[in-house]
Amino acid sequence: MTADARVSKVKTVTYLGMVVNVLLTFGKLLAGVVGKSSAMLADGVHSLSDIATDVVVIAFVGIAAKESDQDHQYGHGKYETFATMLISFVLLVVGLGIFWEGLKALYGHFNGVVLPKPGLIALYAALISIVSKEILYRYTMVVANRIQSSAVKANAWHHRSDAFSSIGTTLGIGGAIFLGESWRLLDPLAGMVVSIFIVKMAVEIGLPSVKELLETALPEETREEIEKIIQSQPGVLNYHRLRTRKIGMVNAVEVHVKVDRDLTVEASHQIATAIEEALRHRFGKQTHVGVHIEPFYPRQSG
Repeated sequence: MTADARVSKVKTVTYLGMVVNVLLTFGKLLAGVVGKSSAMLADGVHSLSDIATDVVVIAFVGIAAKESDQDHQYGHGKYETFATMLISFVLLVVGLGIFWEGLKALYGHFNGVVLPKPGLIALYAALISIVSKEILYRYTMVVANRIQSSAVKANAWHHRSDAFSSIGTTLGIGGAIFLGESWRLLDPLAGMVVSIFIVKMAVEIGLPSVKELLETALPEETREEIEKIIQSQPGVLNYHRLRTRKIGMVNAVEVHVKVDRDLTVEASHQIATAIEEALRHRFGKQTHVGVHIEPFYPRQSG
């Protein structure tokens, strides 16, 4: 898939999500106000954060698809990584915010404040949100896996977090409506429970991006596969200083390879080229590979 086609798919699925998020946000906030439901208002704010993350994905994924230039000689892949981290940060802030608002409502309840009874409109809005966001999650995840985009995948999980949020909201609102005044604390309590899942999801989405931005090496199993590919190339007698990292969706590999010291420059170059082609065949043609050739001495270690 070409870079332009990938960006086109990213924008299509994200624009679709944005339209749904705008409609849901307006509907949830209206239902929260009219239905006097703090859980639904919190859910509406969560949907509002979805719109913000949609904008982030569209802006940064387009930049990430650009070819390398003088200022970004390894390409622009880290922009997508940065976008993923921003999405996770928004999720984290929203989750903590929902928890705090629920905690204040519970404090008021146990200090004699009568919480308002949510209206049925809030319950209907929550049910509509569950169905629409779960459908949107499934569609977005299919696209994310097809184009191998961490930012789109993060956005898909953001859609599902909204669906989870609405499930908790539905239970809380339903209990507050049908179980009586003493159970109205279920409305803010539902928001607090859901916020914990949102925070957990934010950490799971954001941690890999943080590791990448901190130049963490590729996973051990990937490095082992790279080593096997290098060792399998004819003419490779030894290797050392293998370094790996992630640049957006692209792997970067640097290695020092030892070859017969009597080989010509051309023959040594062919070995390096074979290693580069083998790694790009396995991990994609955009893989950054740097092979440094060194002479091999039988008694030399490493």
